[in-house]
Amino acid sequence: MRNDLSNDVAFVTAAGGAIAGAIAARFAEAGAKVCCIDIHEENLRKRVVAINEQFPGQAEGFVCDASDEDAVRSTVEKAKQRFGKISIVLNAAAFSEKVGSVVEMSLSDWNKVIAVNLTSVFLVCKYTAPILREAGGGSIINIGSTFGRVVVPKRPGYTTTKAAVIQLTKSMAIDLAEWNIRVNSISPGAIETARLLDRHPSMEAVREKFVPKHPIGRLGQPEEIANAALFLASRDASFVTASDLLVDGGYTAI
Repeated sequence: MRNDLSNDVAFVTAAGGAIAGAIAARFAEAGAKVCCIDIHEENLRKRVVAINEQFPGQAEGFVCDASDEDAVRSTVEKAKQRFGKISIVLNAAAFSEKVGSVVEMSLSDWNKVIAVNLTSVFLVCKYTAPILREAGGGSIINIGSTFGRVVVPKRPGYTTTKAAVIQLTKSMAIDLAEWNIRVNSISPGAIETARLLDRHPSMEAVREKFVPKHPIGRLGQPEEIANAALFLASRDASFVTASDLLVDGGYTAI
């Protein structure tokens, strides 16, 4: 199968989270060795254990703040030393600021969302791209959002950074093409994870609010984003670069 990743090493940020965790597991299932990266040590440990229970020896965890340059540089070096190369990169680190307009938003929250959502992508790609080049090329996948295309009220930091991730993806795709590196983004719709409960009292409340906005008639699942990531990481997507793949159940179509 051309989506066989058995010769690949994947570097996945925010792997302790639901979406990136599902992606890391899907990469491992396809045969890749997976470097799971997360700032939250306990979440990371649980993810690595869960992956290795299903796919023994396929995952290893590295605690890292993806918005910190020294930490990223050191972690990338450790991952290369451990596995010899990196050929797939998945950037999913994200911070959701408090709801509010730019007038209400604090500068510290603004700086935090820029650092985690955008600067982390820049840093991880800055230090992994040369290693992908050494491997003969590879695939970089950045997690954007439908909110990078359409705006919701009182989320200035999140919507701005996700739009920037989509544009940064295209910029890197052009610049890194000569190294045989493809760069794409995925923009999910509402995905049924605990993260949605940060702003809603229950998942039922989430469904009542968001399902009508998705023509497909339901929320998405983390595994569906993982399927898209596997495609973009694989040889099946060998002619796909500079694309933003909407996996949104039709959210942006209406």
